[in-house]
Amino acid sequence: MTPRSTGVAWHWEAWQRLLPTLSRLVTLAGVVVLVGLLPWLSGRDPALSILRARAGDQNPSAEALDAIRAQLGLAMGPFEKLGHWLSGLFRGDAGVSWISGTPVLPGMLQAAQVSLTLMAAALGVALVVTLLICLPTLKRGLAGEATPTSGALGATLTALPEFLLAALLLVVFAAWLRWLPPYGWGDWRHLILPAVALGLPGGGLLGRLFGDALTAAFCERWVVTWHVAGFARRRIALAAIQRTLPSLLPQVGLVMVGLTGGAIAVEQVFSIPGLGRATLGAASAQDLPALQTGILILIVIAIVLGGSANLCRTLLLGRTLRAGAVPVTVTPPQPGRWRWLVPALAALALALIIVAGLGRDPLSSAYLRLQPPSLALPLGADGIGRDILARVSHGALSTMGMALLAVGISFLLGVTIGLMPRLAAGPIEITNATPPVIAGLIVAGLLGPSASGAVIAVTLVSWAPLAAHTAALVAETLGQPHVRITPMLGVGRLRLLTRYLLPAVVGPVFRHAMLRLPGTALALAALGFLGLGPRPPAPEWGLLLAESLPYLERAPWAVLVPALALVLMSILAVSLSSAGSLPRWRPRGAAPAPA
Repeated sequence: MTPRSTGVAWHWEAWQRLLPTLSRLVTLAGVVVLVGLLPWLSGRDPALSILRARAGDQNPSAEALDAIRAQLGLAMGPFEKLGHWLSGLFRGDAGVSWISGTPVLPGMLQAAQVSLTLMAAALGVALVVTLLICLPTLKRGLAGEATPTSGALGATLTALPEFLLAALLLVVFAAWLRWLPPYGWGDWRHLILPAVALGLPGGGLLGRLFGDALTAAFCERWVVTWHVAGFARRRIALAAIQRTLPSLLPQVGLVMVGLTGGAIAVEQVFSIPGLGRATLGAASAQDLPALQTGILILIVIAIVLGGSANLCRTLLLGRTLRAGAVPVTVTPPQPGRWRWLVPALAALALALIIVAGLGRDPLSSAYLRLQPPSLALPLGADGIGRDILARVSHGALSTMGMALLAVGISFLLGVTIGLMPRLAAGPIEITNATPPVIAGLIVAGLLGPSASGAVIAVTLVSWAPLAAHTAALVAETLGQPHVRITPMLGVGRLRLLTRYLLPAVVGPVFRHAMLRLPGTALALAALGFLGLGPRPPAPEWGLLLAESLPYLERAPWAVLVPALALVLMSILAVSLSSAGSLPRWRPRGAAPAPA
């Protein structure tokens, strides 16, 4: 090799190492500029929004609007105002709230401390739930029965919306049993209910992902070798966990960041003064300095958590990856015809609910408010006397259709962008730090509220976890021995992509996308409830939940039926995505499963 070629190779390697950092910086700058220009891009006068937020009944005269513009420097223009805010930020001054007139940074930092405490407690709950879900998989793998489960438990937990869990826990443990305080933020007792409500869905998601990965790890050939060599089960279990962790650690980081978005609803239900709630309030009021600071802190949290997860992954897999000794992944075998039992039951129950209400009117208020179920009204009436069965049935097409569209687009974007992990490092981490509500506010500000705008907003933030999963799988596949030698055998980039990378990525990422289907449906419905998507009286399932939530204690059927429909949809999607047709497998020399 000539000195010139050596220098070129060194510069190329240095550029590849620098690319993720540049990606993060460019994406961060783009998000800050977009948020800073939002009041001007929306076509609305920021001064008018501020006047209405400060004094809704005041006449928006030209003199009052000019006074606000002069006070807040709005006459500078968008780019000059943005530059002024950034220069102050470097001095530790994030500006003054346009609504309250107080400094922004101290309040946002205090709110961030509250949210980080809540996130840490919720992560502890999620890890405990993940462990409980994965224990049966670990036991079966050590016994030689490495077959995946239907994922019903993980799917059910993932399908439970945070605000519904928060309301249920509030009613049961605070209102009925009076064991824990219902609202506020004080001692450790105020932390329990919000952490459980926020951690259970995350635990269900991580449990399902780790369960799939553990099953695949136990199907790899090294497990057979270790069993035959007489390694202790404890050592094999630790090795399987270590084999599983690297590809999923980015998902753990993204789930940790995603807890911030989920915390918005939980913080609102329990009146917790956290960062998500403060940022959402600032976005609604067009309080630009507070909104910029809140999103900036969310982005910093995302970068720190994502970088920590990637660092742990490098420490676990780095030497194996550099040596090209990553084990080849084997598709987990499936049990026989019984693998269709769970999806068939879920599809049957969901079809019965939908078909039973198709001939009923979902918009007519012909019944009493919160009328209980009866023969004429099988599922009762909602808060304004509408037939719940009819609304759940008629809302199935739009709810599942929009969710499937958003998940499908997110899957394609996630796989495509995840194949460029270094270039996409910044967009993945920063996009995942943006809750769908914030994205919905931005899209609605640009395009106006609509169902298509809600799909766009949710899709804009839903591809990031799938892209991170894709990037992790690509890195592991490129580290496998038979893939590393392909350039020496004359295999081109296109053949490498179609023959090796895509087959290793598409299946696991597709199952991951299906697991996020119920959360996507809830995000779409939440945007509709906030006036950023489908509007009432549209019979959206999540919108039905939000409308009936105040009546949970008086009329639980109004909440439980839409929640059941979402859970059934989640179980159906996850169990179908996990179905296969391969026979059972048991490593030679392993003990049979106990009877």
